[in-house]
Amino acid sequence: MNILSTVFIWKPILEILILWFVIYHIMLFFEGTRAIQVLRGIVLLLIAFFLFQKLGLNILDWILTKLFGISVIAILIIFHPEIRQGLARLGQRHLFEATLREEELDYILAQICQATENLSRDKIGALIAIQKNDPLAAYIESGVLIDARVSSDLIQAIFTHNNPLHDGGLIIQNGRIVAAGCLFPLAQNQDLSRIFGMRHRAALGLSEESDAIIIIVSEERKDISLVYNSRLYKDLNRDDLLIKTKEFFKLKKGHA
Repeated sequence: MNILSTVFIWKPILEILILWFVIYHIMLFFEGTRAIQVLRGIVLLLIAFFLFQKLGLNILDWILTKLFGISVIAILIIFHPEIRQGLARLGQRHLFEATLREEELDYILAQICQATENLSRDKIGALIAIQKNDPLAAYIESGVLIDARVSSDLIQAIFTHNNPLHDGGLIIQNGRIVAAGCLFPLAQNQDLSRIFGMRHRAALGLSEESDAIIIIVSEERKDISLVYNSRLYKDLNRDDLLIKTKEFFKLKKGHA
């Protein structure tokens, strides 16, 4: 086998691998938004388009070609907020960065724990959800988009009583505060103690629907709780909260 033959064999394989790598990381980049469903559909259409061409199905190939032309315009119109947000994030983090670096995670969790400690001391309630693997797009859309760097001061400002967003939940995704004033589902368990308020029930409800890590600050009792995998951890101090949050964030999906 000569060099030309080897290049001819490996070239399409290399092109497919590069294309798959790019598509995979773009999907990671838009994970948690409405655009992720469209991207998955586009991937399926690309696979079908490739197969139709190879099999010589000209009519189906022609239909998909026309469909792509219409889809580009439709996507730009319907999903322009997500596209704008994604482009803005390009200057803030690397497109091909799948996970947070260790020092970034430490900083973010430290800011969250500092904020919860201050809120608890001032008897201000809070509800904070940190997204892991399961997307929280539906709950993000129920609130007000923010897209800001995580900071203790901003979290405290959001939950102050004169802020219109203080009653809802705050969602942190990919190391950013993406939305506040979000509505979470309430837990259906009727056996919950009456001492638990709406924030605790909302935290447990969201935990039943996702693998998010949810932190609750009670304004009545001035205590801090954490919910993960439908389990409630009560009366945590700042150090306990930091340790547990970091531990749960690093757990593989399906483990508790």
